Amino acid sequence: MSTPWDARLTALQAHGRLPSVVAGVLQGGRLVWTGTVGGSLGDRYRIGSITKTITAVAVLQLRDEGRISLDDPIGSVVPETGYAAASVGELLAHTSGMQSEPVGSWWERSPGVDFATLAAANDGSGAVLPPGEFHYSNLGYALLGELVARLRGESWWEVVSTRVLAPLGMHRTSYADDASAAQGWSVDHFAGTLTPEPHHDTVAMAPAGQLWSTVEDLARLGRFLTTGHPDVLDVATLREMAEPTSESYGLGLWLGDLEGRRWVGHPGSMPGFQAGLFVDPASGDGVVALAAATTGLDSRRLPQLLLGECPASAVEPWVPTTTVPPLSREVLGLWFWGNTALELRWHQETLQLRGLASGEVTDVFEPHGDSFVGTAGYHRGETLHVVRRDDGVVDHLECATFVYTRAPYAPTVSRRPASG
Repeated sequence: MSTPWDARLTALQAHGRLPSVVAGVLQGGRLVWTGTVGGSLGDRYRIGSITKTITAVAVLQLRDEGRISLDDPIGSVVPETGYAAASVGELLAHTSGMQSEPVGSWWERSPGVDFATLAAANDGSGAVLPPGEFHYSNLGYALLGELVARLRGESWWEVVSTRVLAPLGMHRTSYADDASAAQGWSVDHFAGTLTPEPHHDTVAMAPAGQLWSTVEDLARLGRFLTTGHPDVLDVATLREMAEPTSESYGLGLWLGDLEGRRWVGHPGSMPGFQAGLFVDPASGDGVVALAAATTGLDSRRLPQLLLGECPASAVEPWVPTTTVPPLSREVLGLWFWGNTALELRWHQETLQLRGLASGEVTDVFEPHGDSFVGTAGYHRGETLHVVRRDDGVVDHLECATFVYTRAPYAPTVSRRPASG
C-alpha cells in the first residue's frame, strides 16, 4: 500500500532526476518505512562524507580512552604533515583553516595515493583561513584517519570496521563496491542521458568519503546517534559531537534547524552518488536517503523533503533518456531570447524550454519533421522553426516572431526556415 512517504520520494526522484534512490524513515529510533524509485533496497550505495561521522567516532573513542586530547596538535601523532599545528578538535570541526581539497587531480574521480604521497604534496602552504573559522576540509579528515591508524596500529578501515561498524550491526557497510552495489551515474543536464562514474579507491583520502552502505545500516547509525552504544560511544560524547563549533557544524556532524526541530547528521557525495542521514536526537525520528546520481538530491533538507507536505498532485517518476533524436540533440543547450537566458532540455520525449534563472518550464515542444510543435505553455499549437546557415549549422530558432539565439541579441541569418 502506498504511503505519503512513497509520494514524497517519487517527487524527490523526479525533481532531482535521480536514476535511482532508496530511502528510509525512522520513528523513535526504529526504521518504520523504506522505499525506492528505480533502485534496489538491498544495494550498497556510496555514502561520501557520512564516512566523516564514522571517522569522528573513531577519533572520539581514542579521546575517551585518554589516548589523545582534542587540543593536541595533529603533528604530535603525524609529524610529517604540513599542518602539524592544527589541533585534533579543529580538524574534527573544520576550523583548522586548511584548504578544502588536497593538491593534485580531483581526488574523488582519480585513483588514490598513499599517505606519504598525500602528505608530501600538501606542505601546509594551502591554508586559506586563520584557525577558528569554519572552512570544510576533506584533507583534514584524511589526517584524522591517519591519526586513528597510527594510534591503533592498524589501518583506518580495520579500526572503523571492528570498533564502530561491527558493534552497531552495520555488517553491510563496506570499503568498496562489494556485491550487490549500485552503479554511480552522472546525468547530462540537457539530454537526460546517463554517464557511468568511476568507483575509485581513494586510499589516503578514504576517511573523508570512501564507504558504501545501505538504508538499513545507515538507520542503525542514525539510531546510535540518538542513543549511544556501550561498545562505541556513550550519549554524553554524542551530545558533545552535536554541540555547535560553528554555525552549522559540531564534531563530525552537520547541525540544522528545520521547521522548529533540531537535526544532526551528515550529507555525503561522491561522483555518481549522493546520500544523507539526519536524526532528531530528542525524538529518535530520522531520515536516510541514498541516490545513484552526482547531483539532484538536496541532502541537507531531507527531513523537510521526506517528512513535510505531500505533493499536491501525483508525480510521475523521472526516466533517464536512452536516445535523443538527431534534430533535438542539435538544439539542446543554452539559448537567449533577447538578453534573457533560457535552456532547452530533452525530457520524456519532448523539448522543454526553461527559464535559466527560475528553472520554470515555459513551453513544451514535440518533434514534427524538421521543426517542433508546442504542446504546452505560451507557444502551445505554434511551430518552433530551426533556422540553419548555408553550411547547415543551426543558426537560431524562431517561434511566432520570438527569436532564440546562442548569444544575447546575436545577429541572425536572414533565410527563413522551411514550413514545419
